[in-house]
Amino acid sequence: MPHVFVIDDEQNIRDILEKYLKKEGFTVSTFQDGAEVLSALKTSEPDLFVLDIMMPNVDGLELLRRLRKQSFTPVIVVSARDEELDRILGLELGADDYLTKPFSPRELVVRIKNIFKRIDRVEQGQSSIQIHLKNVHLNKKKRQVKIDDQELALTPKEYDVLAFLIQNHGQPFTREKLIETIWGYHYAGDGRLIDDLVKRLRKKMEDADYQIVTVWGYGYKIDEEA
Repeated sequence: MPHVFVIDDEQNIRDILEKYLKKEGFTVSTFQDGAEVLSALKTSEPDLFVLDIMMPNVDGLELLRRLRKQSFTPVIVVSARDEELDRILGLELGADDYLTKPFSPRELVVRIKNIFKRIDRVEQGQSSIQIHLKNVHLNKKKRQVKIDDQELALTPKEYDVLAFLIQNHGQPFTREKLIETIWGYHYAGDGRLIDDLVKRLRKKMEDADYQIVTVWGYGYKIDEEA
């Protein structure tokens, strides 16, 4: 069964989550701060992180930044910070999901299972490892996008959105559909999460033979003629 790292400075939350996850068959390791996790990662890496934000020493956001420099392992953030900007920041830094405290341990377990189901579906559906669209080259196995011979420096979520649009080039998608597909749940925000991400992607794709275009009143698509 998958191995889950639970990182939270509250002992009672670590104990409760460990109990629920082990009951579902997961292997669980618990940590009280980011420094402990960074030390543990020298010898092993989990299949998923459950990560609190407000912790001593290395806090959750800093740990998330460091994780995303070296790993695409799924991360679910759990935090008492429930403002929209906090959720957007966590997701933009590469979190796969964001759950606000207090939360139901059962709901967290369901979200974890859904992430693993989504990973299985993606792996089963990767009939073509590489896609070449004009001068943009996508390698799904390496999670890599190149323009001509130059690799783009992409965050995990930038890669996910761009890869999805490339694989479905020409087809428009709403902001809500993109968030549901990439993050795996419905997001009731104002769309800035996707708008800001697309803005960054457009800048990074300035040398591409096509662009991500806005479909006014709807969403975004890859337009090979743009």
